[in-house]
Amino acid sequence: MPEQLFFAMEVILNGLMAGVLYALVALGFVLIFKASGIFNFAQGVMALFAAMTFVGIQNGQVPFSHLINAIFGTHIHYFGWEVHSVVAIVLTVVVMIGLAWAVQRFIFRHLVGQEPIILFMATIGLAYLLEGVADLMWGSEIKKLDVCLSEGTCLPQGMNLAFDEFSAALFNQPFGMFIDNLDITATIIAILLVAALVVFSQYTKQGRAMRAVADDHQAALSVGVSLNYIWILVWSVAGFVALVAGIMWGAKSGVQFSLSLIALKALPVLMLGGFTSIPGAIVGGLIIGVGEKLFEFAIGPMVGGATENWFAYVLALVFLVFRPQGLFGEKIIERV
Repeated sequence: MPEQLFFAMEVILNGLMAGVLYALVALGFVLIFKASGIFNFAQGVMALFAAMTFVGIQNGQVPFSHLINAIFGTHIHYFGWEVHSVVAIVLTVVVMIGLAWAVQRFIFRHLVGQEPIILFMATIGLAYLLEGVADLMWGSEIKKLDVCLSEGTCLPQGMNLAFDEFSAALFNQPFGMFIDNLDITATIIAILLVAALVVFSQYTKQGRAMRAVADDHQAALSVGVSLNYIWILVWSVAGFVALVAGIMWGAKSGVQFSLSLIALKALPVLMLGGFTSIPGAIVGGLIIGVGEKLFEFAIGPMVGGATENWFAYVLALVFLVFRPQGLFGEKIIERV
């Protein structure tokens, strides 16, 4: 096959892998919007907060150490031990569940029945609050996130070598392609998480309750579904999705405050797939991922490159003009 075709195949594969990660970020928006009608502007900052908490716990860092040292004149920054990645993930999940409870208990519980714009502004405030708390807890310096994703997901050495040989045999050797093991692992984890969310939504009691709340709050209340419980559950699941997204993106570029901007990349995905559709988030992410890579490959050299920065938004604008509800979103009809 011609060399250009091989290169195009590599571009498509990389686009699919990027698209899965975009879809992962978009899922956090969809879950909260479906259950509560809130467009959560803070989803990107939740990914940043979760990633920083994970790194801080993993490194044995003392939370709020800078503030404690400034108040008491101490010089304590670390406990003196490191925490295994799996334990750090579990502890971070506990923190995100606590965050979900606090958000529902102290913010949105008092805003029930308010206009959507009020709820949206509340999530903007929440985003800046979380960013400030993350800075106070863990510091603002760039942190290296190491969960061994580039070496086969922290498996034993023999399994790591087997993973490396498998990916090389699948992509690099036969076709002359280069696919980073980090991207392969992140894609596999993202696919498994998306599948688990679909199964949870469709086949569990809590998932059915979430869908009932999404369809009609009053009807859900009438059959004994607790809105407070469901909203805490939804924010907890969205927090876990944010943790996975933060780890995936943080492993690629380091954990820094620009990580919160990944939410902006999810907006075109939502516009394509629809704000209320989990399958739409997946399909939209794949379309954006492959589309921007192919557009950069085919058109980028003609216009000076850097088309990945704006292609997704132009495509989303086209969808907003011709199909505002997206590919899988529900068309809203208002009767007057």
